[in-house]
Amino acid sequence: MEYQDLANDILAHVGGKENIVSLVHCATRLRFKLKDNKKADAAGLKNNPGVIMVVESGGQFQVVIGNHVHDVWLAVRQAARLTDDTPEPAGDGDEKGSLFGRLIDIISAIFTPFIGILAASGILKGLLALAVACGWLTSGSGTWKIWFAASDALFYFFPLVLGYTAGKKFGGSPFITMAIGGALVHPAMIEAFTASQQPGGIAETFLGIPVIWFNYSASVIPIILASWVSCWLEKQCMKWLPSSMKNFLSPLICLMVIVPLTFLVIGPLATQLSHLLAQGYQLIYALAPWLAGAAMGALWQVCVIFGLHWGLVPLMINNLTVSGHDSMLPMLLPAVMGQVGAALAIMLRTHDARQKVLAGSSVTAGIFGITEPAVYGLNLPLRRPFIFGCVAGAVGGAIVGFSNAHVYSFGFANVFTFAQMIPPGGVDTTLWGGIAGAVVALALSCLMTLVAGMPRKAQTSVPAGVSIGENAVLAPMSGNLLPLPDVPDTTFASGLLGNGVAIIPSDNKVIAPFAGEVASLFQTKHAIGLLSDSGIEVLIHVGIDTVKLDGKHFTAFVNIGDKVQAGDLLLEFDRQAIIDVGFDLVTPIIISNSDSYRDVLTVAETPVNAGMPLLIVVP
Repeated sequence: MEYQDLANDILAHVGGKENIVSLVHCATRLRFKLKDNKKADAAGLKNNPGVIMVVESGGQFQVVIGNHVHDVWLAVRQAARLTDDTPEPAGDGDEKGSLFGRLIDIISAIFTPFIGILAASGILKGLLALAVACGWLTSGSGTWKIWFAASDALFYFFPLVLGYTAGKKFGGSPFITMAIGGALVHPAMIEAFTASQQPGGIAETFLGIPVIWFNYSASVIPIILASWVSCWLEKQCMKWLPSSMKNFLSPLICLMVIVPLTFLVIGPLATQLSHLLAQGYQLIYALAPWLAGAAMGALWQVCVIFGLHWGLVPLMINNLTVSGHDSMLPMLLPAVMGQVGAALAIMLRTHDARQKVLAGSSVTAGIFGITEPAVYGLNLPLRRPFIFGCVAGAVGGAIVGFSNAHVYSFGFANVFTFAQMIPPGGVDTTLWGGIAGAVVALALSCLMTLVAGMPRKAQTSVPAGVSIGENAVLAPMSGNLLPLPDVPDTTFASGLLGNGVAIIPSDNKVIAPFAGEVASLFQTKHAIGLLSDSGIEVLIHVGIDTVKLDGKHFTAFVNIGDKVQAGDLLLEFDRQAIIDVGFDLVTPIIISNSDSYRDVLTVAETPVNAGMPLLIVVP
C-alpha cells in the first residue's frame, strides 16, 4: 500500500496499536484518542516528511496529514487492525482533561465521521440556489427535485446519522441509538406533528401523559442527549440482565423506555435549549455584527490550529435548524481567504523553488477550504504571514458582519460558500457584502505579506557593544546558506527547535563552531549537540531524515563530554553516498537556547567556508 510506511511510523510514534482507543479523521487530520498520551512521541513524528504537524488538543492526539488523510487513515487502520465495531468508552466520568476539552472531544467524535458528506450536501444546496437564481433550473422541476433530495437527505435524516455516531462515542450500541433517531423522523411522528399544527388538532397522549409534538428532522441536540441516556441505560441493562437474554432484552428496554422519554421529556427540553442557543447567538450578533465578524475572522484559524473550532460546528447547524439561516459561517470565509492571500504572496515573492511549489498547492487547497498546508507549511513558520492573514481576516469578517450576510445551508468556508449565501428570494446586497469581505481579506493579507511578511535578508553587521568572540558561532562546514524557513522539514523550518540557519554542504566534514564541549551525540552520528564555554547551545543536524541511515556513511571523532576547540573535527560523512541513496543533505545549525537571547543574527553570506563567522547571538 502506498502509505503503509507512513502508517507504520505513525503507529510506532503514538505508542503502538495497544495505546489507541479510537481513530477518526476529518478533512486533513488523523484524530487519535490514546490511552496514555505520554507514550506518544509528537516530536519524533513531526520529523516524518509525510506529517505536516502534530497537535495535542481537546483530549486528542491530532496528526495533520493533508488532503490524502483518508488514504493514510485506511493504512493506519489496516496496520493496527482497527474496525468500525470498536466502541469508544466515554461518558462515565473517568476521562481526564478539562470539561471544555472533553466537550470538544465529544463533538468532534460525533461529527467527524460524516463531515465530508455534510460539507458536500451543503455545497450542493448552494449550487442549486445559484442555478435557480441564474435561471438555469426552476424549483419544482424534476431535475431540481432529484438534486434537492440528494442535498437534503442527510439533513432531513440527521437524527439517524447522529444517533449512530453518538452511540459509538458514548460506548453503546450505535444501532439502538440510530433506531431512536429513526423514531424521531418516522412518517407517523411527522404526520402527528403536522396534525398538531392544524386548527382544532387532536391532543395525543402516551399512557395518559400529554405529548408535545415537534418536528425533529434536521435536529441535532435532541438525539445526542437521547443517545447519551440510551447508552447509560444499555450499560446498566448489560450489567444486571442474564447473559442468555441481554442481547435482545437490552435493546428492547432501551427502545421501550428511551423513545417515549425522548418525545415526552428529552426532545421538548432539548428543543427549547436549541432555541435558547440560537436566540442567544442572534442577540449577541444583533448588538455588534461587525465586531462579531472581526472576532471570528481573526480567531478562527487559531481555533483550527488547536482543534477548538469543533465547538462552533453544532452552533452553526443549530442556527440553520432553528432559523433557517446562519450568520456565523460567512464570517469564517475571510479568515480562510486571509491565509490563502498570505500563501499567494509567498508564492509570488519567494525565489525558492520548493517553497513556490508548496505555496502554489496551498493556495489551491485553501480556496477549497483546506488551510492546514498553508498555515503549517508556510504562514505559521514564517510568523508574519499568519499574523497578517488573521488581521486581514478580522477586517474582512467585520465587512461580512456589517453586511448581514447569511448562509442557507451548512458547509465549510470555501469558494462554494458564495453560492450558499444566496437567499431563497434571489440575490441581494448581503451576498455582495459577503463576497466583498472575502476579497478584501485575500487582497489585504497578500499585500501585507508582499510588503513586510517575508524574512529579511541576513544581517551582516554586528550590533554595537556585542563581542564577536564570545557570541559568535562559526560555520561548521562549507557550502551554500539556506534560510531556516526554507528547510524542507516543518520542525526545523517552524523555528520550534530554535533560530538559526542551514547549510547545503559542499564537503564532507563537520568542525566545532566554538570552544566548548560535546553535549549530545546521536547513536546514528547524523546529529550532534554542543555547548560553548559562554553558554550557547548548538544543534548540528546533518541532512533531512538521515536518522534512517542508522549511522551508515557517518563517522564520529568525538564522544559525549569531550572538550573541543573551534575548528576541531567532529564528524565526517560520505556526501555523495548519502545523496545517491536519496537523502537531502540540507544541514540546519540551530541555537537550541534561542529563548535565552534577544536575537540570533546570520552574519555570513553564501557561499560560506568552514570556520568563518556564521551566527551571532545577541544577549
